[in-house]
Amino acid sequence: MKLKEGIKNYIIEASLEDADKIKDNTLIFDTGLLDSMGLLFLIEFLNENYQVEVNDEELNPKNFDSIDSIVSFVEGKLKARKAV
Repeated sequence: MKLKEGIKNYIIEASLEDADKIKDNTLIFDTGLLDSMGLLFLIEFLNENYQVEVNDEELNPKNFDSIDSIVSFVEGKLKARKAV
């Protein structure tokens, strides 16, 4: 499963929202799809499925605003890991 598809499917399942209402640029927290507890579960999902650890300083709204921003964040983490 592709990265974006996996993250989008997770958010759809976690929010119990109709898939057609969630776009790649939908603001996840502003629209109430996820709350702070939902963010913790999202971080756990990213760790379990993509082996991405989120540091405290990375808990920045710009990293988790939308599906697009989460995908960019995870891709950056994965590229950084490959470069090491």
